[in-house]
Amino acid sequence: MKICITASGEGLDSEVDSRLGRCSYFVIYDTETKLMESISNVSAAVSGGAGIKAAETIANAGVNVLLTGSVGPNAFSIFSEVGIDVQVGVKGTVREAIRQYEAGELESISSPNNVPHSGMKKGSGMGRGKSRGR
Repeated sequence: MKICITASGEGLDSEVDSRLGRCSYFVIYDTETKLMESISNVSAAVSGGAGIKAAETIANAGVNVLLTGSVGPNAFSIFSEVGIDVQVGVKGTVREAIRQYEAGELESISSPNNVPHSGMKKGSGMGRGKSRGR
């Protein structure tokens, strides 16, 4: 079984990133072979649709379970469609997240637990209500 953990860096000792679309890496861990692979999240820098692009990357990697902090409705619909179990409540390092998963400490969600565009950084100029000096 392949588990994907959203992370701030490469490898098992990287910190978990609670954001799906804007995390830096996806760490893929195979529970049977114990092999690990880090995939750079190219969607992190896109101006829109990062969650959808991230979900497609994860689905194309053959993942069975996603461990993250939050998932919006568009990405969640992709995970539901392809049968990826989304579990939240992840904390610490990727290694700790795998331990939490194996110990049954995480919670599967049956619907999105976030709203669209929540991963966009404040101050990027893309938010609503920005006033421009005239």
